[in-house]
Amino acid sequence: MSRVYVIAELGINHQGSLDMAKRLIDAAKQAGADAVKFQKRTVEAVYSAEELARPRESVFGSTNGDLKRGLEFSWQDYEEIDAYCRAVVIQWSGSAWDVASVEFLAAWGVPWLKVPSALLTDLGLLAAYRETGIPLWVSTGMSTMDEIDAAVQMTSPAVVMQCHAAYPSPIEEVGLRVIQTFQARYPGVSIGYSSHTVSPWPCLMAVCLGAEVVEAHLTLDRSLWGSDQSASLEPAAFGKLVEEIRTFERAKGDGVKRVWPSEEAARAKLRKVTA
Repeated sequence: MSRVYVIAELGINHQGSLDMAKRLIDAAKQAGADAVKFQKRTVEAVYSAEELARPRESVFGSTNGDLKRGLEFSWQDYEEIDAYCRAVVIQWSGSAWDVASVEFLAAWGVPWLKVPSALLTDLGLLAAYRETGIPLWVSTGMSTMDEIDAAVQMTSPAVVMQCHAAYPSPIEEVGLRVIQTFQARYPGVSIGYSSHTVSPWPCLMAVCLGAEVVEAHLTLDRSLWGSDQSASLEPAAFGKLVEEIRTFERAKGDGVKRVWPSEEAARAKLRKVTA
């Protein structure tokens, strides 16, 4: 890739509100992100009846099913999301947690699809992803190298992303050098990093190690309700992250040592040459 591709993961931080989703899209665009990402589930396919019936208080009702259904956007909702992203000029895509959701997202002609870490070993779902023909980005949290190798062989992904699946991730477990391990192990595949840390800087460090795609969760306020808010970056931190990634891209150079025209005056004035 000619430049690092930055994803603002919105996940469920929109709280099931289209208005909040649009505010998050605005924040992502203002921060300089290239894309926003959602998560799509067919609730009855992903969760058991017992899990859906489990008591859980939320703004949507008194069961876990009420919460899970309340966080999902419909086709009509995605019509608004798609139109809004087109208007502000930012890409969008998602992670699908079941076959019907893969087909749902693929129908929108998204530029890529991301396999979530939790489903890396779901062979039926991986087959559905592969059959879309859309470039696949694979997240590798909570996975062994054997599991990752098998998923890569099956899906031929465009991007393999280092990830730690705890929310938030302990900084000493992030494992950024795995980026280099993946680079050596999967030649010809772009390597990325999906962050769940409370700091923006592991994403920048990942870029310095060669990550071509980075993803971080975005929230309007880390104190809002929701399981992902505490592992997300607020707009100012996200914007600073993107700014410093672009600074690194300008500063890294091409590896060729040269004397630049801006150095000539100092060279003429200060350089001492002895016989």
